[in-house]
Amino acid sequence: MKYAPLDREEYIEQTYFFRVYRERLEQNVATQDILLGVHEEILSTTRLPMAIDFLRGEVLLNGRLSEAMERLPHYFAPFQAFVFSRAEEDKSKFDQYTALLILEREADYRANGATRAGLFIYQFECLSRNRLGYDKGLQAMMNDPLYDDPWRAWIQRCRRQLGSVDFADLIYFASEQCLIDQKRQLNEPDLEYKSALLFGAKEGRIARANQGKDPLYMFAAFQRQLGYPAVPRPPKSSRDDQLSPASLNARLILVEKRLQMLEAEVRGDLKLDQFYVKKNELPSFPDDPTDLEIPPDPKE
Repeated sequence: MKYAPLDREEYIEQTYFFRVYRERLEQNVATQDILLGVHEEILSTTRLPMAIDFLRGEVLLNGRLSEAMERLPHYFAPFQAFVFSRAEEDKSKFDQYTALLILEREADYRANGATRAGLFIYQFECLSRNRLGYDKGLQAMMNDPLYDDPWRAWIQRCRRQLGSVDFADLIYFASEQCLIDQKRQLNEPDLEYKSALLFGAKEGRIARANQGKDPLYMFAAFQRQLGYPAVPRPPKSSRDDQLSPASLNARLILVEKRLQMLEAEVRGDLKLDQFYVKKNELPSFPDDPTDLEIPPDPKE
């Protein structure tokens, strides 16, 4: 079932809701308390307070906010529910703070007159940067109420061709710049494109300039040239960049042993019997009980 996009005031209140939710979550406030408190702050002329009441009831029932968002497809876009569901997975490295920041910037972009091309680029970059999964992610994007039928058909085509066709080529061949180049090359000013042109000439030129390159460079060019919203990057853990001297020394020793084994294998004198346990050698454990000599009592 297709739903109409929301009014601008709804997206403004959504932006505030996702921002306040993220800030209070960072202060270790419980989700139920956040929903209860922000309910009084949201503009009562919108439908968001009713949606928050439903979210709070579902959270108290099953503990997951994404399932409640999925049950409100007429208010929360499928992509919003998908992003938060990935953050609520038990083994996911994608945290809720990044998910809420993504939803906040997306709602703010919708409130300020989002274009279909800009929203698609933003959502696709969210999938690629945070490794959320292209198949289910594109399925959620395809059901967004902002996209019309030509856009849904093109996104479905992207699901099939992604991985075999360069992403920059997919955008270029669906842009006005591709038609302009074909008219100039064929010298046919009245040439008509068979499929719908979903991207403008500026998007097409940027995509053509980034053919064969990392798509992240193309996303950065869209943000610089066309003012598309920037996708928040996942926070980097300080533990990944800091190694203690003991752990670093252990890694160096392990690397040296592996290099010695590789060199011995190349020379052909690698002896595997050095790793075998000999029959007459039994393992010794330092914590075995030993016979202790009790010194004589000096009083005796």
